[in-house]
Amino acid sequence: MKNFADMERQLRESGKEDKVRAIAESRDGQKLMERLDADRVERAVQQGDSEALRGILAEVLRTSEGRRIAKQLEETMK
Repeated sequence: MKNFADMERQLRESGKEDKVRAIAESRDGQKLMERLDADRVERAVQQGDSEALRGILAEVLRTSEGRRIAKQLEETMK
């Protein structure tokens, strides 16, 4: 979880934290969260299971919401 804490700190320091939060809280973000199995994601993160995380990401990117969010995040992180 240290990597997530570092990522959060970096987002805060870069001034992009609010933008990323707004994307997550958007209609697309909410729809996507409804589809995700939070326990599955948490287990994969805790176990460091990169293969499971890649699979989850692939599932997300197969949705229209996931693709839109990915594009928004890409633009935000530039």
